[in-house]
Amino acid sequence: MVIFEPGISGASTRSLNTAQLQRFARRAQTLARVKGEVDILISSNKRLRDLNRRFRRKDKATDVLSFPRPSGGDIAISAQIALENAQRYGHTLASELKILVLHGMLHLAGYDHERDNGRMARAESRLRSQLKLPASLIDRTHSGGKSQQTSRATTAKTNAKTLRKPTPRSRSKQ
Repeated sequence: MVIFEPGISGASTRSLNTAQLQRFARRAQTLARVKGEVDILISSNKRLRDLNRRFRRKDKATDVLSFPRPSGGDIAISAQIALENAQRYGHTLASELKILVLHGMLHLAGYDHERDNGRMARAESRLRSQLKLPASLIDRTHSGGKSQQTSRATTAKTNAKTLRKPTPRSRSKQ
């Protein structure tokens, strides 16, 4: 389920079709082979910063966090960073949210771009092409320049019992 946190309904998000984003998330989940229920929270930089500090001990906002569970997981996305990246890379906010959802799904599926010798990058590239999405987070992170500085895709592996005791899964360069 895709949830927009209250207060995230600015002019840029009003044009988003939540049902369409939910359909995309289900398709990405199927293609990434993530079993179980996945909840996606579109939230503020403050909320992502709080989650990043709490679970990864990094006191800064980030674009996407993934929290695997034994079956499914949770994905949190910063609406502000998604909008900034959409503007920076010349595509819609909906496309950027889809890129972040796909990236988060791959982390829920167990991929780790920092440790897998390009395995996640290849999967993300293949699925991005299949889903007709613009450049992936990994592509942008490794292309250098501004994109390397601004892409902050992350994930945190959580304890099966609670979201309060995570073990970091991976981290981009920021």
